[in-house]
Amino acid sequence: MTTSNHLLFELGSEELPPKTLVKLSNALSDGINKGLQEAGIPFTGLKAFATPRRLAVLIENLSAAQPDKTVEKRGPAIQAAFGPDGDPSKAAASFAQSCGTTFEQLDRLKTDKGEWLAFTQVVKGQATENLIPDIIRQSIATLPIAKRMRWGNFSTEFVRPVHWAVLLYGDKVIDTEILGLKAGNTTLGHRFHAPTKFIINKPEDYQDVLLTQGKVIADIEQRKEIIKAAAQKAAAAVGGIAHIEEDLLEEIAALNEWPMPITGGFDPRYLELPPEVLITTMQTNQKYFPIKNAQGGLLAHFITFSNIESTRPESIQEGNERVVTPRLSDAEFFWNQDRKKSLADRVDVLSNIIFQEKLGTVAEKTQRVIQLSEFIAERLNANVDWAKRAALLAKTDLMTEMVGEFGNLQGLMGRYYALAEGETPEVAWALEEQYFPKQSGSETASSQIGQVLALAEKIDTLVGIFSAGLIPTGDKDPYALRRAALGILRTLIENTLKLDLVETITFSLSLFTHTFDKAATQAAVLEFIFDRLKGYCLDKDYSADEFDAVITVKPVDPLDFIQRLVAVKAFRQLPEAKSLAAANKRIRNILKKSDTLPADTVGALFENAEIQLLEAASLSAEEIKPLLTQRDYQGTLTRLAQLRGVVDAFFDNVMIMTDDLELRANRLGLLNLLSEQFLTCADISKLQG
Repeated sequence: MTTSNHLLFELGSEELPPKTLVKLSNALSDGINKGLQEAGIPFTGLKAFATPRRLAVLIENLSAAQPDKTVEKRGPAIQAAFGPDGDPSKAAASFAQSCGTTFEQLDRLKTDKGEWLAFTQVVKGQATENLIPDIIRQSIATLPIAKRMRWGNFSTEFVRPVHWAVLLYGDKVIDTEILGLKAGNTTLGHRFHAPTKFIINKPEDYQDVLLTQGKVIADIEQRKEIIKAAAQKAAAAVGGIAHIEEDLLEEIAALNEWPMPITGGFDPRYLELPPEVLITTMQTNQKYFPIKNAQGGLLAHFITFSNIESTRPESIQEGNERVVTPRLSDAEFFWNQDRKKSLADRVDVLSNIIFQEKLGTVAEKTQRVIQLSEFIAERLNANVDWAKRAALLAKTDLMTEMVGEFGNLQGLMGRYYALAEGETPEVAWALEEQYFPKQSGSETASSQIGQVLALAEKIDTLVGIFSAGLIPTGDKDPYALRRAALGILRTLIENTLKLDLVETITFSLSLFTHTFDKAATQAAVLEFIFDRLKGYCLDKDYSADEFDAVITVKPVDPLDFIQRLVAVKAFRQLPEAKSLAAANKRIRNILKKSDTLPADTVGALFENAEIQLLEAASLSAEEIKPLLTQRDYQGTLTRLAQLRGVVDAFFDNVMIMTDDLELRANRLGLLNLLSEQFLTCADISKLQG
């Protein structure tokens, strides 16, 4: 009976990069998990730990060895196993030798295809203690470390110098080296509170021992919860609510093994600055949590965390207050300086910035976006003058001191400066919303001019970069074209905007003056966008065959595409759907394979089932016209579903490929008429099952 024990691996180092700590921890645990799976060593659970000075993995109930495996080798066929004299053939003897046995000990394997010599062997599983060191070393070697470093006279490499390694199986240390360190059962606690070594007796004691003896909270998720609760408690003490963003919370947890909250304050005069400026300054530069009041306004306080339980926390508070004041003063200076020059006065400077070598300067891009914004605004019934003005000013805040210091505030600062200069609110908000959606799942532009500018900006970038031949490949997408394409789709679909993408992309292509193949670029851009649309639809729980049914009819408007997709999904729930999908598939195959052209006018030679289908199809054609005009695709398909009975009767009673060529052409014409009605919505023959 195979035994099992918990296993602990811990690697201690200098302070690890806080922004990649979680990524490193996940990659290490995933690598070890993969190695154990490939080695076939059973275990019941795996838990990762990460602090500024350590990466650790606890594996629960890890089997002491691989399971034994039965290996069966097949040799030559029986008829080739014996020579004319009845003795084993050379092939049979060679097979026995390769198996390390004698001919007499070989088995025979009988199947319905014949009989062969065979050898069955039980291969004993290797001990986990012998396998786990290489699994760990391989996992470390494949960690996503951009730049590895060496230290001292060692040849080993890691993201930071390493100082200790723990590799404990049950109560036994596995004798091996990890990154040049001899593995043991001793670890180090907090750098200041518990700097001496102490022993981990059993893997399952790891968290408790680190906490009680080492003043270290090993679980980063636990530290995040402690930090979040402590921040809210500290904020409440000054009458506010901590503004906590997940990225900063994770970074602070990655910086602290023993997080202690410190509340500080700053001069209330800085509250006159845009709140996003203060938040960015506190979060990005200082790693502080801002504090807001119940109405969402900022208070002149912040919360920081110290990695030490100080006897004089007020000294830490004072130090942080001294540090943040110059930062806020700089932001105040930028704000005042930037407003001395209007956004409009910065337009000419855009000619000094290259957007892309073949596509010219940002000023040239701005002129294209102005024309494209006008084109889109006209089709969306938006205010053309506002759209053109927003496009003119769209990139001017890139020339401001504030955005030069805080790049993530581009667009947002454009809105603040535009409002301060008396631009219309619609134009000002568009300057910020041109970048929406900023990331996966975030909101799209909500204002009409913002939607126009967001579409124009993204389409110009997408078309331009494709025209320059810089199409994304693999994981490389330096111009974020996948995000741009998805942003275009989401802006149109989620705001119910009707826009012909083929027409719009054609117009956008006409604005570029360098030499390139416009037809090939248009096809590539459209394919790229609709590939993103497929992913979007699959994420919304539409099936691949439903998507294929719609893409076949090539809608040019993404909103129209989605409306058709909704109709197809509803249609397939109808009792008639399966039969009609099969019938449509049969119709399409017949029309595709036939060498006889369908007749344009049908009916003269028909009788019975043919006449009934023709009459039913003619009636449905008239009744779906107003539905199609209203884009009521669900109503259209529901109406066409009523044809099921006459379609089934037609196929049951009529031979389509008759020898009478005129009658055959008439019958093919009837099928073509029926097929075209369904194709007004989608190709339902694509539906599976």
